[in-house]
Amino acid sequence: MERLKEKIRRDGHVRGSDVLKVDSFLNHQIDVAFLSEIGREFGRRFDGCGVSKILTIEASGIGIACITAQSFEVPVVFAKKNQTKNINADVYTSPVESFTHGRTYEIMVSKEFLCPEDRVLIIDDFLANGKALEGLCKLVKDAGATLIGAGIVIEKGFQPGGEMLRASGIRIESLARIKSMSEETGVEFYE
Repeated sequence: MERLKEKIRRDGHVRGSDVLKVDSFLNHQIDVAFLSEIGREFGRRFDGCGVSKILTIEASGIGIACITAQSFEVPVVFAKKNQTKNINADVYTSPVESFTHGRTYEIMVSKEFLCPEDRVLIIDDFLANGKALEGLCKLVKDAGATLIGAGIVIEKGFQPGGEMLRASGIRIESLARIKSMSEETGVEFYE
């Protein structure tokens, strides 16, 4: 998606060799019109797959998932990172190591919102080491639902997550795949 690559080049900020800040348009301040383009692109890529539910993880994936869900006219379920008083005790859980936060969360989804008859599309903002996506896939499997695939806005192709998960048979559609990045040279994309 060329427009996404342009926005990353113009508005993204590389920190070190493995952190890309896109918080001016994607995951802190959100460019809603641009997010609509992203949602339509995921809709196009997964058209005809029979998606019945979108699954994401809080918090950065929620906005992207909601906009994408409009293309399929389906609900969004997001995995929570913390147990709260208002979540049912009957949940699917999976440990997820967060690359960004440097800690492990126990993500959870109430069993009433993820069922064996669901055909699930996972949506997230980043794919790096693949731990969040791996955890979300486990929730889908534990529910006995069908995993359609994963729509990722930005994949760090120089980190192992994408290749590892593709090798396990998961369909991953990334809108921008980063080949390398550094503070000095900026971002280089795969074609």
